Formats: sequence, structure tokens, C-alpha cells
Amino acid sequence: MGLLKIDMLGLRTLTVISKSVKLIARRRSIAVPVDTLPLDDPATYQLLARAETMGVFQLESSGMRDLLKKIKPTQFEDIISVIALFRPGPIGSGMLDDFMKRKHGQTQIRYEHPRLEPVLKSTYGVIVFQEQVMRIANELAGFSLAQADLLRRAMGKKISEVMEAQRKAFVEGCKKNGISERVANRIFDLMEHFAGYGFNKSHSAAYALISFRTAYLKAHYPVEFMTALLTSEMGNTDKLVQYLDEAKRTGLTILPPDVNESESSFTAVNDTTIRCGLGVIKNVGLSAIASIVQARNARGRFQTIRELCRDLDLRLANRKVCESLIKAGACDSMGLSRAALLAELDQAMEEAASLQKDRVRGQLTFFDELSEASAAGAPAPTVKLRDWPESQKLAFEKALLGFYVSGHPLARYATTIKMFATATSQQLLHLEEGAVATVGGMLTKVKHTTTKKTNEQMAVCLLEDLQGDVEVLVFPNSFAQLAPSLKPNAVVFVEGRVAIRDDRPRLIAQQIVPIEQGTGKLAQAMELVLRRTGDKMLLEELKGLLARFPGGVPIYLRVETAEQPSLRLKLSEDFKVEPRQELLEELARLLGEESIIIKRQPPAPPKPFQPRFVSA
Repeated sequence: MGLLKIDMLGLRTLTVISKSVKLIARRRSIAVPVDTLPLDDPATYQLLARAETMGVFQLESSGMRDLLKKIKPTQFEDIISVIALFRPGPIGSGMLDDFMKRKHGQTQIRYEHPRLEPVLKSTYGVIVFQEQVMRIANELAGFSLAQADLLRRAMGKKISEVMEAQRKAFVEGCKKNGISERVANRIFDLMEHFAGYGFNKSHSAAYALISFRTAYLKAHYPVEFMTALLTSEMGNTDKLVQYLDEAKRTGLTILPPDVNESESSFTAVNDTTIRCGLGVIKNVGLSAIASIVQARNARGRFQTIRELCRDLDLRLANRKVCESLIKAGACDSMGLSRAALLAELDQAMEEAASLQKDRVRGQLTFFDELSEASAAGAPAPTVKLRDWPESQKLAFEKALLGFYVSGHPLARYATTIKMFATATSQQLLHLEEGAVATVGGMLTKVKHTTTKKTNEQMAVCLLEDLQGDVEVLVFPNSFAQLAPSLKPNAVVFVEGRVAIRDDRPRLIAQQIVPIEQGTGKLAQAMELVLRRTGDKMLLEELKGLLARFPGGVPIYLRVETAEQPSLRLKLSEDFKVEPRQELLEELARLLGEESIIIKRQPPAPPKPFQPRFVSA
């Protein structure tokens, strides 16, 4: 009909950019010209080259981050090309490898004709975009842009009759422009080869611009960018956990929600600190949050749980809301333990409900006013109770927030898990079906069941590590052997084969080892790299340290000095150790974490019966 068709994309990232810019303006009084950012900004390209792109539009997947490390973008055109090339076709055809080698000077860039250079220079002589095919036809063969578009479409569909006619027209047009028939045919072959993988540059460029803007904001204003990003994902716990980990990795501190500090969404406290919003707490709705903020603005900080209950609208913030606030740690600034606050809650709610009913009936007396004023000036007596165990506090946090803030039950095992696990729950996403992996974590759910067909016992578990969780299947052929280790909240290593279902990885368990035993069972040997051979005090301390943890794992010393690049020595049987968490931490302090190398036992052989999935 001659009408223009436009795809309008509603992207969450646009909101993140907008909120970031507003936060920067409010906090720093800087107006970021997001529509006219310098596209040659060094800090942005350094961030891209380091592949620190979690939260950066289109560039945050692990595959894309690996690609960024290899390509190391240095100009805006590189970002456009990366987005266009990161597809199965270009990767499978070797086109992506060719692009990387040419960019880094490992392969010489050649053009079939000098007139191709202006068209293909930005992509190092590789035809990446459909527009390049059209421009070659236009500039070398004299095609109109309409004719060039027909050629592009014909190449994409590979219609042989049409292609022959187009080749003939292209060669004739090139000859008129002084290009030989032989060269014209080679160029047409080149175009035909790449046209099947060509991408629409206008699409890629628009995406690349949004990618650049988010990368720029992350590089220059990390606290505002991460605050906006976290707020945008408040309804998506999996994404929220990933971005919270990224914020911590970049050096930002994440504070828990607080009735005296938090708004509904995440807020930037200072240049290195972000406060969680009250909106992340389950059971606490927007109307209850509005009541909390309104009361806080009117009266100031809440000193006690009684003050909080008295000033809230209890029709909006009921007992369940207040209990959730306490268990999530949002009332910790009142100075009492969470157990004490919860013990006091019922009485505080009763007093507040009675007071609010009297207010509604207009029966507030002069003495009530004096009582309220006194309460505001001096907090009422409170119950002194010992706080819950750390594990219980963290369990409540996880249940109500979806993540841990004040700590993590696996934090004390972090060094051991890092040394012995071969993958995290997130890294399993990028392993192939059937790959063997060992993941360290906590069994948060254990469900014993039976198979439908054979009525044999099996188990379905959820293993949570420091980055997320993964489902673990214990099939009948392994159940009897592994059942003793299947205890809720047990910290274990699970070794198994990766199975993919609905694009989600699962582990089919072959071995489950409690973490206290795991280091001895999983380690075949431990190698320590020594670079200060002349330091006698270091050697004495190392000798004493190894003697404190006797076990069955042999120790090798790899000596690296300027005179002796690498010398490997096996220590005597007297120095065999049990590589427990304490030993690994002490060795990391003494030699550096990179100087500890664990040689693992080979994976357990698969059992004879290995169904892919059994309906439980």
C-alpha cells in the first residue's frame, strides 16, 4: 500500500538509561548528554575489552563476554559488528574467527578491488551487513539502491534463476566501471557467500547505540547505573541475584532494606553504596510502603517497633507486613535483635490498633496526647531476647527477599568451593549435554519419590551455590549409594552429568560428597607454587602449616625463580594433608590464591542405567 512499516521495541533498558540519568542529575548535579555521548570514550571501550558487561544491553551473556575479550572493541563500528556477528550462522561459518584475526592483524586484509576498501574498511574486509552488499552493487556495478535491494533479497533466498540474471547484470555493470569480468565474478561470489549471513546494519547500529550508552553509564556512574538496573528487575529474583553479585564484584556495597532509610525501590546512598528498597520484601505491598514513608517523613526515624506500628495505617500494613519487615532485617536499625522485635510485635500491634480506633472515634484525651509525647521522647521498655541462630536469620532473609544480604550460609566455604568445584550453577548453562561437572553448594530441597514405570526410589533436589541454584536428579541406579548424603541444608559437592531440558541445565548425580569429606575425596594432589625460595621464614611457616592438617593428599612444590623457571618437587609422605577450608585460607594468605593448584580425582564412571529423564 506504500505505507512505511516500523518496528517499535519497548525495551526495559531505555527505562534503566532514563532513571540512571535522573539519578546522576539529582545526586551529582551533572546533566549527562545521553543522546550525544562521545562514541570514542576510552573508559567505555576499556570496560568492553574487560568484558565487564553484566547489565549492558545485548552484551551480558557469557558467550558475548567471551567474544568481547577476544575482539576487544576499540570503535563504535566494532560494537555494531559484534552484535551482528554473534549469531549461529556467522559463528558456524568461521566468519567470526576471520573478523577477529583481521582486526588483530593475524590475517592480512585484502580487497578484491581497491573500490571495495571504503565499503568494507570498518569491518576489516569482511562483508558483515546487508547494506554492504547493496553498496557494493551500487558503487561497483552502478545498481540503483532499489536494484541493489532486489539483489540482496535474491541472495538471501538463493533463487538460482534470479541469481544468474543478477550476476550477469552485476558483471556488466562492473565492466562499464572498468572492473574486469574475472574480478567482478570473484566479488559476486564473495557477496553471495556472505549474503546468507549478512545482518541488517541499521538494526544492529540502533542496538549498538543502546549498548554503548549503558556501557558508558556503567563505566562512569556505576552506582547510579546499578541502582537503576536493580530497580528495573525487582520482580525477577534470578536476574536480581545476578546483578547484586555484579554490583558486589565491582566494589559496591549492598545494604539491606531499612524502614528508616529505604524507599520503595533501590537507592544510591553514596558513590559506593546501594540500599535495597522495601519493595523487594515479599508480603509488603506498595500501599504499605507508602504508609511507612509517609509516617517517617512526618515523624522522623522509628526508634521502636511500637512507634512503627502506632504511626502506620494498620489497614495497609497488617501484622504479616510488620513480621516480614522484621524477618527481612528492615527493622534492625531499632537496635534490638530480630527475635526481640518479633516477640514484641503482638503487643505493639494491639496497642496501635486500640489507639487508632480511638483516634477514628475522636476519643483521644489530653492524657493520651501526653502519653504519646512521652513515648516519642523515650522508647518504651522492650523485651531482651537472644537473637536467632545465623542460619535461621539467613533462611528468613532468603524466603522474604529471594537473596541473602547480611551474609550467606555458604560464605565460610567459599574458598573450598572455588578450589574444588569445576562449575557454578550459572556456568552450567554454557556446558554441553553430557558434560561432567562438580558443583559445590547447599541442598535446600530434597524430595524422595518413586518412578512411575518401575516404582523405584529416586530423589529430586535443589542445590544452591553462591550464584544461584540447579536441580539435581538422583536416579534409582545411584539412589541407594547417595541417599545417606541427601539431607536438607547439607553442604555438599555434587558431581554429575549435565542434562538440558527446556533450556535449563540439570545435574544427574553420580557422586554426592559432604564438603567436610569432599576435599579429601575429590583431590588427587595439591601443587603449591613457590616464588620466594630464599625466604626461610616463609618455608618454616609453610612447613608448620602443612603439619597442622595431616591427611592423605600428597603435596608438590613448584619452584619458580629467575634462575630456575620451573622445578617441581614432591614432598615426603610426612607432608600429606587434608585440604580443609582452614588450610586453603592460610595457604592463600601465605602464597596467594593463584599459587594453589588442586589436581582432581577423575570423575566417577557413569552407571549402566542412564535415562535422560524419568517422570517423578
